[in-house]
Amino acid sequence: MARPGPDPDAGIPLSPPGGGVEGARARPSTGEPHPFSGPRYAGLTIGLLGGSFNPAHDGHRDISLYALKTLGLDRVWWLVSPQNPLKARAGMAPLVERLAEARSVAAHPRIEVTAIETALKTRFTADTLAALIRKFPKTRFVWLMGADNLRQIPRWRAWTRIFESVPVAVFARPTYCLNALSGQAAQRYRRRRVSVCGVKGLARRKRLAWAFLRNPLNPASATAIRHARATRIAHPS
Repeated sequence: MARPGPDPDAGIPLSPPGGGVEGARARPSTGEPHPFSGPRYAGLTIGLLGGSFNPAHDGHRDISLYALKTLGLDRVWWLVSPQNPLKARAGMAPLVERLAEARSVAAHPRIEVTAIETALKTRFTADTLAALIRKFPKTRFVWLMGADNLRQIPRWRAWTRIFESVPVAVFARPTYCLNALSGQAAQRYRRRRVSVCGVKGLARRKRLAWAFLRNPLNPASATAIRHARATRIAHPS
């Protein structure tokens, strides 16, 4: 559910399309990103948060707001996957429902929800990034993911291409931090890890770079939310 009442993060300044003076305000973007909207995002730095969003929750929103502030991003895109290759179709809500709920939860003019992978005809993150870089040649991207995904990313198709394509920002998640930092991906690229004081310039790095951010933890879990909903349906009060 979207948060009621005033947005506590409404003070995050809006960056005008094409750049501009830090702190300047601009009208919220209209429409969602699509393969032919490259000119709208020229000169911007955009964080990409991919996933099933089954469903979206406040944890996704908190990470996105933290990324906007800490990494100096202009926008965050929620890439709602038509079907995560590593997840079963059973229990996956229809894409249109996940998109609608994600927009309700995001509730921020600089968080844009999109199913652009459908138009790009990509299923795997490495392919999606390659397509986005082609379609948005004047936009800088940063891949955003939780510590749980840093741990399991070696299971992803062509996972090293992800690190080689764009800078990567990893966010702390309850119970996953230590395991993630001792995992294969973190160890393989340990010499490319950017210190916390250097994360503001992460998106401008020309060579492979990634950072681990110690963001405030949010216990929200899509799995727990689905379970709670199923329980309410099975045992209505």
